[in-house]
Amino acid sequence: MDRRWAFPRFSLRFWPIWQRNFLVWKKLAGTSILGNLADPMFYMLGFGYGLGSLMPQVGGVSYMTFLSAGTICYSTMNSASFEVLYSGFSRMHVQKTWEAILNAPVDLDDVLLAELIWGASKSLLSGLAILIVIWILGLQQDWALSLWVIPVTLLIGLTFSAMGLVMTSISPNYEFFMYYFTLVITPMVLLCGVFYPADRMPAFLQLIASGLPLTHAINLVRPLIQGNIPSHLTGHITNMLGWTTLSYWLATVLTRRRLLS
Repeated sequence: MDRRWAFPRFSLRFWPIWQRNFLVWKKLAGTSILGNLADPMFYMLGFGYGLGSLMPQVGGVSYMTFLSAGTICYSTMNSASFEVLYSGFSRMHVQKTWEAILNAPVDLDDVLLAELIWGASKSLLSGLAILIVIWILGLQQDWALSLWVIPVTLLIGLTFSAMGLVMTSISPNYEFFMYYFTLVITPMVLLCGVFYPADRMPAFLQLIASGLPLTHAINLVRPLIQGNIPSHLTGHITNMLGWTTLSYWLATVLTRRRLLS
């Protein structure tokens, strides 16, 4: 079989590459965290207190509590996407960092695995920052269950990092990423229940949303924030792992064709 189509190989050689990305990021950590936190925080507080003052409870909880779970997922998704798209493209195409790394005893699979894990790691910080705000505001209903949001956030980061790497692998320039945000990310935000219950939409839109990973992420996080164990737990996790696995394999295949052909 053509090696370009093979499933990615996993090796601990990704770790030094991850460390390299972390050390570079650490120099600008303060502004990076602030930038990733500001946008979702404005949405949560603005919509939460603004619209929340005009509407009754949603699903038996305040609108702020309802919105906070969606904000965790939204923030994590955005952080992972921006990292593997803009920063990842810079490392691959503009700065030629990947090309330099490949002169060491590593291969492209190690570089892509490092990018995947790094994108998820960075997005975990964004999700955790929102979760801390939720704790401070007392929006969680059960402390113990809310802690399970942390591993779910890591899974969200892995899913959207893998999806973003697909776009990075085929992008000719930075402007190309606007198609992804306009045609993929924004529709998911509007369809998957970040700002309002997805079951209020027409049936055909609910059907579309039911297959999207952000829907399943929210269906995991929202019950945990509200003090409940998510229903259909296996189905939600399977959907997200499926998106992660397929996207990561496709990103690896496309990147091999781009850089190794």
